[in-house]
Amino acid sequence: MRKWLPLYRIGPALLLLAFWAFGLPSVLAADNLCVSGITEPVRDVTVGASVAGLIRTEFFKEGDVVKKGEVILELDKRLEELEVQRRRAVMDQNKMELETTRTLVETTKSVSKEELAKKEADYNVAAAEYGIAVEQLAHRQVVAPFSGTITEIELHTGAACAPYQPLVRLVDTTRCYFTGQIEGRMASGLHLDQGIRIDIEGSSVSVRGKICFISPVVDPASGLAKVKALFENADGQVRPGLAARMVAD
Repeated sequence: MRKWLPLYRIGPALLLLAFWAFGLPSVLAADNLCVSGITEPVRDVTVGASVAGLIRTEFFKEGDVVKKGEVILELDKRLEELEVQRRRAVMDQNKMELETTRTLVETTKSVSKEELAKKEADYNVAAAEYGIAVEQLAHRQVVAPFSGTITEIELHTGAACAPYQPLVRLVDTTRCYFTGQIEGRMASGLHLDQGIRIDIEGSSVSVRGKICFISPVVDPASGLAKVKALFENADGQVRPGLAARMVAD
């Protein structure tokens, strides 16, 4: 007589066989997920001047911390300063003539409205040209687009630079990303804003963060999907560029 195994004994065996054949479900696998990757700053830019010129002044050096809006480098600007002065004088003269003409129109009626309109147009043109000169002068400066640390200065005082040539690398390390690759089938077990731990390889440093990006597509060649986590680094204990592991604990 054939004997049958009880269902409660067959069930676990079938479950183990299914796990062996198809892998653990994504949700379960994500509970103990460990992904290798790299750390990088959220903001890392190389800035330059929008015009050509000779570097005249360096206000900071590599390693210095700058605030948003501070001037890092300045190109020779004598001609632009003179142009601003000239345009300002022309604008002031046109403004004075406009005010005089407007007073005559209102009091004596000895000046036509057409003449007043011409004076207004002359003043508006002069004001616009003055604004252009001020803007051209501002382009002689390399300004920090955000607060951060200067990590590289490509050219120094006396060197000539071309328009938009990279001059200064500025990095903000107060907030960083962990970037790694995860198996596509496991990505569905993660979700945005999920809390994770980031362990810096070769050290005892660990920080907490949250998943901020999960790629909606999987690379067909590798079967991997990109995942990013954001973490705070105001104390600077993590140096961006170090290898790390993301653990979904």
